[in-house]
Amino acid sequence: MILSNSGDKLTALIITFNEMEHIKKCIFSVSFADEIIVVDSYSTDGTFEYLETLPNVRVIQRPFKNFTDQKSFTLDKASNDWVLFVDADEIVPSSLRKEISQTIKDPNALNAYWFYRKFMFKNSKLNYSGWQTDKNIRLFKKSKCQFAQNKLVHETLQVNGKTGVLKEKLTHYCYKGYSDYKAKMVHYGKLKAKELYANNRSSNLFKLIGKPSWKFAYNYIIRLGFIDLRKGFTVCYLNALSVYVRYDELSKLKQVGEVPQIAPKKEEYKLKNVEMMAS
Repeated sequence: MILSNSGDKLTALIITFNEMEHIKKCIFSVSFADEIIVVDSYSTDGTFEYLETLPNVRVIQRPFKNFTDQKSFTLDKASNDWVLFVDADEIVPSSLRKEISQTIKDPNALNAYWFYRKFMFKNSKLNYSGWQTDKNIRLFKKSKCQFAQNKLVHETLQVNGKTGVLKEKLTHYCYKGYSDYKAKMVHYGKLKAKELYANNRSSNLFKLIGKPSWKFAYNYIIRLGFIDLRKGFTVCYLNALSVYVRYDELSKLKQVGEVPQIAPKKEEYKLKNVEMMAS
């Protein structure tokens, strides 16, 4: 892909799978970009069909392997050097849009920028529970960055040069329902297990029980999740469940001796005595 010679033009990139609940607001929030590209993993809820109707959006369908693979493919399609990568359940507020526009026009702009995020539990803000200092690189120069290929989930962007932090926050609608968030956390856990297996990591009883327990205690107590009341308990529990799934799946991979494709089948994962409290 030959990059545009115009240094202040922006491409917004999004990957999707069954995101009809959020995609309209997400697309509207990035409509200030000069180019919008969406790579969809064969949604079944009308997401792809809706995107096809939008004249300012280029939509591509491609099977999902893992987050790094999908985002690397999407990044390659951008025709502008400045890229804004957002998740389909994220919204770019007007104040952040203004800051982004000012940043990419600055001749002294750095090569990449971190964004802090405001996490939403349905329609109310989640103030603590481990998310209060979360940040990701979302705005960057394509020519100076690439995704690390050894990550399957929680992808890592490698930046050649200096990075900065924008003041305004993204709004992240991370939790739209218990079943949806649980499925997401289980999926992340399985992908992380494959990543650990590829790096010859091991699983044992301590990791299976101790790491999820510590994850919950750290986010719920030390990171003040209890202040978020039931919202905090639910999110901290499901994040801990993801760690449990990670090591449970890793032990299975070690027994089988190979990494299978993650099948789209429903599996029930529970940590004793807390499932009903969280839901």
